[in-house]
Amino acid sequence: MEGMAGQKSSLAWVVNICAFLLVLLWTIPTFGLFVSSFRDRDQISTSGWWQSFSGSVQTGFVRSGTTDDQIQRDGMYVIEGSALEGTQELMSWGTNARTPDANEPGDTVEVDDGINLTVAEDGSYVMTSAQPFDMRRGERIFTTTTSPPSFTTENYSRVMNAGGLARAFMNTMTVTIPATVIPILIAAFAAYALAWMQFPGRAVLTACVVGLLVVPLQVALIPLLRLHNDLGIGKGYLGIWLAHTGFGLPLAVYLLRNYMIGLPREVIESARVDGATEFQIFRRIILPLSFPALASFAIFQFLWVWNDLLIATVFLGNTSEQLVMTGLLRELMGSRGGEWEILATSAFISIAVPLAVFFAMQKYLVRGLLAGSVKGG
Repeated sequence: MEGMAGQKSSLAWVVNICAFLLVLLWTIPTFGLFVSSFRDRDQISTSGWWQSFSGSVQTGFVRSGTTDDQIQRDGMYVIEGSALEGTQELMSWGTNARTPDANEPGDTVEVDDGINLTVAEDGSYVMTSAQPFDMRRGERIFTTTTSPPSFTTENYSRVMNAGGLARAFMNTMTVTIPATVIPILIAAFAAYALAWMQFPGRAVLTACVVGLLVVPLQVALIPLLRLHNDLGIGKGYLGIWLAHTGFGLPLAVYLLRNYMIGLPREVIESARVDGATEFQIFRRIILPLSFPALASFAIFQFLWVWNDLLIATVFLGNTSEQLVMTGLLRELMGSRGGEWEILATSAFISIAVPLAVFFAMQKYLVRGLLAGSVKGG
C-alpha cells in the first residue's frame, strides 16, 4: 500500500541521496577554497588543495657552484652548497635528467674524472677534486623532495591590509542594500495587482514579465547607460540602483505573483466584504503572508548584487572612490590574474557576508520557492 497517506514513498531514499549529492557539490568546493586561501602561490600551482594535508613530492634541480666558488681544504679542492630550500626533505637525488632519483641521500658518485659529489640528507652537497675545478657552469643536481604541510595567514594579511578595502566594503553595502530593497518594494505592489486585481491587459503584462526573464542583461547595458547620460544621471549610486532594479524586477514580480496567487482567496474576499481597501488588504494580509517569498527573492538579489562586477563597472566606475569589493579584489590579483593565492583568499572573504545572509534566511528560501511553484493562475 505504497503512496497512501502516512507512508513513506519508495523513492524517498533517492531524494535523500540527491540532496546529499547537491550538498557535497556546494560544500566541497567551498572547503577547498577555504584551504587554498591559507596556501602560498607555489603550493597552489604545484598541488591540489586535497594534497595540502600530506607531504607533497616535488622534483627539481639546482646547479652547483662554479670555479669561482672552490676552496682548498686538506689538499683537495672543494665546492660546497645546498640543493634544497626551506623545509624540504631530500628523498633521492641524481645528476642525470633521465634518472633524477638514482642515488640515496649520503651517497657519493663520480660525476667526472676525479670529481666526486656527495649529497647529504639535509641537502648539503660537497664536490671534491684533487685538481683545480674548471667549471664555468655548475653541475646539475636533480632532487626529489617532500615538503611537509604548511599553511600561512599572509594571504589574509595582504588582502585585509590592502588600501581601500574598507572603502570598497562600504561602497558594496551602499550599492547592495538599496538595490535589494527597491525591487522588492516595487515588485510586491506589481505582483499583488497581477494576482488579485482585475484590470484590462493583466494577462498581457504577465506574459511580458515572463518574457523579460529570458532577456540577457548585457544587451541593455549600453542603451541604459546612454539613457542615464541623457537624463543627467550619469555614473553614480542612483544609476546603479536603477540598473539593478530594472534587471531584478522581472524575476521578483514573477516569483511574488506566483506566491500571492496561491494565498487563500477566502481571506481576501472576507476582507473586501468587511470594507477593506486594496491597499489595506495588501499591507495587512498579503505582505505578512508573503514574507517567505519576499525573503527568497531578497536572498537571490543580495547575492547577485554583492557578487556583481559588470554592472558596477559600467554604471559606477573604476576610480579608487567608486570601487566595489569585486573590483578591488580584481585589482589585487594583478593585470594577468596570476595571483592565485590572492584569488582564493579574496573570494572567500567576499562570500562571507552573502553566506551570513543566506544562513540567516535559508528557512524561508525553500518555502517561498515551492509555494510559488505549485499554483499559478
